[in-house]
Amino acid sequence: MNQDLSILELVKHASLVVQIVLALLLAVSLASWSVIFGKVLGLKRLKSDNEEFDREFWAGRTLQELFQDASRANGAPSPQERIFAAGMREFMKLRERRVADVASLLDGSRRAMRASYQREMDVIESRLEFLGSVGSVSPYIGLFGTVWGIMHAFTGLSNMQQVTLATVAPGIAEALVATAIGLFAAIPAVLAYNRFARDIDRIAIQLESFIEEFSNILARNAQPASAPGPGPDLSRPAAAR
Repeated sequence: MNQDLSILELVKHASLVVQIVLALLLAVSLASWSVIFGKVLGLKRLKSDNEEFDREFWAGRTLQELFQDASRANGAPSPQERIFAAGMREFMKLRERRVADVASLLDGSRRAMRASYQREMDVIESRLEFLGSVGSVSPYIGLFGTVWGIMHAFTGLSNMQQVTLATVAPGIAEALVATAIGLFAAIPAVLAYNRFARDIDRIAIQLESFIEEFSNILARNAQPASAPGPGPDLSRPAAAR
């Protein structure tokens, strides 16, 4: 009854399979925490960059000025700025080709922005599936280690003539450590996955709203095909909200 049942001692005396399971779960847990911290900082910076560009966009600057700034940006532009640049670039290319149909201009710009949007969302959602996998698989890996540890413990007890709680407890405790470590790895990953998924959904809605708003601005500035004139007036400032 004086046996040391601390977690370190239990892990030290556990079977090789259980030790491998525990090492795997600890490695997965460290990797998931690395993803969590990286995702927290990345989403925070992304939101800040989007908000900064959104303020500039609605501050009354011209579309041409915004496009020039986005084209020669030294730092990494925000996803919203890259979507804007993609739409403006396609719009100006079509205009240089003397495309006079307003619908064609807007459709080309919108398709360019949607393609840029999909690329941005792929980057934003990267490594999110890893957290989902950790949250769903880790408890089962821990359960496997527990089952194996219990089997190993009872196999060792089969050769004993007298079995008491003192002889059974260490083996069962060693096995249950695997389940505890599995839950330790899974719970933070599930919580972080749900939080990030909600934040990314909000970012996606904001980007889609920007695409619609910018498309409306281009539609208002586009020159109708039946009217004479040089084309859309890109020198006009972005319409205020």
